[in-house]
Parts: sequence; C-alpha cells; structure tokens
Amino acid sequence: MNLRPLHSAFPLLLLVIACLLLGSPTLPQTTTPSAAAGPKPPANGTVPLFNVRKDGKFGYIDKTGKIVIPLTYDEAYDFQEGLARVEIGGKAGFIDRSGKVVIPPQYDRVSTPGSFSEGLIGVTVGYQHGFLDKTGKMVILPQYYNSGPFSEGLAAVRTGPKWGYIDKSGRMVISPQYDWAFKFSEGLAGVDVGEKRGWIDKTGQMVIPPLYGPMRVALDFHEGLVAVELDEKWGFLDKTGKTVIPFKFDDAMEFSEGLAAIQVGNKWGFVNKTGKIVIKPRYREVEGFSEGLANVKVDSKWGFIDRAGKIVIEPQYDWADGFSHGLANVGFGGDGGYIDKAGKYIWEPTK
Repeated sequence: MNLRPLHSAFPLLLLVIACLLLGSPTLPQTTTPSAAAGPKPPANGTVPLFNVRKDGKFGYIDKTGKIVIPLTYDEAYDFQEGLARVEIGGKAGFIDRSGKVVIPPQYDRVSTPGSFSEGLIGVTVGYQHGFLDKTGKMVILPQYYNSGPFSEGLAAVRTGPKWGYIDKSGRMVISPQYDWAFKFSEGLAGVDVGEKRGWIDKTGQMVIPPLYGPMRVALDFHEGLVAVELDEKWGFLDKTGKTVIPFKFDDAMEFSEGLAAIQVGNKWGFVNKTGKIVIKPRYREVEGFSEGLANVKVDSKWGFIDRAGKIVIEPQYDWADGFSHGLANVGFGGDGGYIDKAGKYIWEPTK
C-alpha cells in the first residue's frame, strides 16, 4: 500500500516519538513498510518476486503473475539480499527465493524496514535490539534500546537516551551523543542535537552544523542533495552544507532520477537540481520518480505521470506505489495488485 512521507503524517510521528521514549523498538530511520509494498531491486540481480495477498494470506508471484511461493503467510515483505521476511502467528522469520525457511519465525519484532541490509538485520529479543546474519546467527548480541539498519558499514543504535553508531563487529565507532540518529547515505548521516538537524561523516565529525528543522523525518542525501527545513521553509543543501536550492517551498522530498517533489501551498510538483519547477504544483500528493514515472494523487485517486508531467496512467486507484522492475503495486482499499506501465493488470487487486 502506498506510504506517505513521514513529514506528511505528523500524528503518526508523534506516536513514534512517544514509543521511542518508552523504549519501543519502532525506528526513526523510515516508515514501517506496508506488507503489500512494491518490490525493491534484488541485490543479486535475480528475477524479482512480488508479494501478494489474497483471502488474508500472503505469498509471492513472478513478473508474469504466476504464484511461485504459495500464499500461506500472515504477512510477507520484499526480498532483499536473497531473503524475505515473513510472519506466522505474530512471529517473524525469513525465507529464501525457493520458499525454504532459512530463519524460522521466532522474533516478535524486526527492525524497520524489515529486510537484510549489508548482510545483517536488527531483531528484538525482549526489549533489546541485536543483529542476525543470514544464517540466523546472532552476531551482535541484543543490548540496544533501539537500532537502525546497517548502511555504508555502520548502524545507528540507541544506548540509554542517546544515539551513536556501531560497525559490523558491534564496536561503537561514534559514541552515543545524539538525540536522534539516521542511517548513512552518500557518506553522511543526519543527526539531531536538541531539535535541530545536522550531518556527520563516518569519523563523527560534524560536516553540516545542526541548524535545520525541527525535522522528525528520515531524509537522506540522494544524488548529492538533501531537503532541509529552515524557518518553516524547505530548500536543498549539497554535501558541504551550501544552499543550492533556496528555502522557498512549503515541503520537499528527496531527489530521485534528477527530480524532487516540492510543495507550494497545498499542491505538489517537481523541481530539477537547479531549483527550476519543471512540473507545476497541481497534485494533492505525490511520490518520487521511479523508472521514469511518478505516482500522483488527483482529487482522491492515484495515477502516474511521466517526467514531462503528462498523465500516462489515469488516476483511478485508492493507493499506488512506485514502479519497480516494471510493475507497480496498486489497490482499491482491499488487497493490492500489480500493473505494468501500460496499466495492464498482472495481478488484479480486490475491490
């Protein structure tokens, strides 16, 4: 199901913040994934599989719509690095692409987004976070109040009230000192000091001072730029902290395929890296470009536009995710289905 940006769902964020302060394993790195979320590119380049649900059970289809892993799970998530998280009876485990159980369902909670990253995944035992490898071995013992995924060799972890970073051996390489910490992207990671966001490098040096926000939003550097908020307006910084697109928008998202969504008033459009508006703000909601198309909301329905702003799939869905591997996950309030770029159903959703 379609996921809105965190900064568009402030009530949910308040709940997340409250849970975090109480020691909940909910993470700030990203929103919790929909079980029917669209697939992400497999790390090993194999033919993609897509999770689907019917009659309350999940399984996987291939790109032709053929069921390749039976619909037997209570929840199913995307394959990443050859494994996918599945749930039975409230317990999470992992299967491989043949459907074989590699890590039996036994964990109450798995780190958001619920997929392996750089060979490891965070799991919760009791109320403490540790990390498993792909064999199911606990390689970093549960000892943290909270954790994020590994990215560029490091993972954010919370010990007590503060966040720091560990490497894959579990060694603390950047001491806990931040009020919130996010994953590394393009060599930098966002950290909060009080209510302000800055960015550090992998040595822990503050490269971009904490001047921006407050932003309870996991925005990363993408394509060399990051969206930030200053004095209630949004603009974009480069990795030196230089403002390259002025603070003049009411909201903004990350760059994807050379374009970034921006909000003017209550409408969304897109800018290029010079800050020029290339698709006029006219949509109620949008998401980033993926495979040349972006999902946009017109009135109460979602459809898809191309980079020229032309509607190529008419707004008709209650929700829609971006394209990946040539398919997009769409739905009408019931179980989701998949369409190709011509709008043809590969797996028809339940209405």
